Amino acid sequence: MSVPFITVEGPIGIGKTTLSKAIAEAQQFHQLSEIVDENPFLNKFYDDIEEWSFQTEMFFLCNRYKQLSDIQKQFISERQPVVADYHIFKNLIFAKRTLPADEYAKYEEIYHILTRDMPVPNVIIYLHASLDTLMKRIALRGRDFEKKIDPLYLQRLADDYEVFIADFEAAHPEIPVLRFNGDEIDFVNEAGDLSLILNKVDETIRKGVRQ
Repeated sequence: MSVPFITVEGPIGIGKTTLSKAIAEAQQFHQLSEIVDENPFLNKFYDDIEEWSFQTEMFFLCNRYKQLSDIQKQFISERQPVVADYHIFKNLIFAKRTLPADEYAKYEEIYHILTRDMPVPNVIIYLHASLDTLMKRIALRGRDFEKKIDPLYLQRLADDYEVFIADFEAAHPEIPVLRFNGDEIDFVNEAGDLSLILNKVDETIRKGVRQ
């Protein structure tokens, strides 16, 4: 069986980091968490998305590239399983939503240059939920800069995720995508819901995944 490289994805506030940590502990995998609070442009971004989107997205792209580069040796050479709370493809989702067409074209070129030799996840967990659920979870975690998030922006981002994931599944049928609805399950507060997800992940790994 190939070395598992699992990524947890979904819109802001859905619980990606919490779930990836639980999977890492259950499977004894290396956990990779994205850098968010350290982004110096993020607070400005939510004040003025048009003005600060390029700087914000470039910071995230460069840092995620660096993180993936750092784990590449242990994943490929040392065959260390990894679970990440993001897939670098999220950069394209966010950038396409916020950047004007000319800047997005330049950004996409840079993205493909940086990521063409990166390890590719062989299981994706996609978490999704209604806008009400996302807003409630964002409020609960209490990040100051996230209090500025426009609900319309968040809804459009969630819609973008739906389209992107559907296109990804069609283009990559060899990569399992496990979908979980955050309106129906609460893996943070309900042990049974968390067990359901962990069991499904374990079952997928045992069946074998391909890189």
